[in-house]
Amino acid sequence: MVSAAPYEGLPGGVAVSRLTVYDWPADDGVRGGTPHLHLTCSEAYVVTGGRGAVQTLTASGYEETPLEPGTVAWFTPGTIHRLVNEGELRITVLMQNSGLPEAGDAVLTLPPRFLTDPAAYAAATTLPADAPEAERERAARARRDLAVEGFLALRAAEGPEPLAEFHRAAAALVGPRLAGWRERWRRGAGAAAAATGVQLDRLAAGDAGHLARAAVRAEQPSERGRFGMCGRLDVYPGG
Repeated sequence: MVSAAPYEGLPGGVAVSRLTVYDWPADDGVRGGTPHLHLTCSEAYVVTGGRGAVQTLTASGYEETPLEPGTVAWFTPGTIHRLVNEGELRITVLMQNSGLPEAGDAVLTLPPRFLTDPAAYAAATTLPADAPEAERERAARARRDLAVEGFLALRAAEGPEPLAEFHRAAAALVGPRLAGWRERWRRGAGAAAAATGVQLDRLAAGDAGHLARAAVRAEQPSERGRFGMCGRLDVYPGG
């Protein structure tokens, strides 16, 4: 019979963050977060308070999805998304692959001059970890504004090529990190799926022994108020 180690992470290898969306106005007058996409992860929003929307851009075009308490909205890899805060928008974010969207699987929609130079991209997107909060906020807002500039240009572009070029540039930027992403997937969602397969095999054979190893776990945020891409984050160690 196939054997696999018990999986003890959050269901399905997901991770959770609590998000308070930025209310900083951008040059287009919209208050909200930093447009970006994920290359290998789906992401879901469970709206817990306030009002807003998520603006999305894919090869199928531009859309805007309203967000209000009770809304659950999700999108697949390749969806450029920008959160809009219309009033105290708060969200619980569910992330595929053990929180990989907040651990590297994100490329911001910066203007093209940043996307072909990894050093320039890193300089524009990395926040100063040990700086005072006011300096970190300034840097987060500056990178948001650059990403909005690129996002609006992509929205206004004619034909599919500008978006396809952004996709190619994003893939090139993350290329050096893929081995680490694969290991995170293997230990998270891959391990969760393998453990379920083993449990099904054992149950089919009349073996319910894994039920005796049941456990309960709980966590509090390991960090509160971190400057994220879309707003201030409470993050959990499981992600």
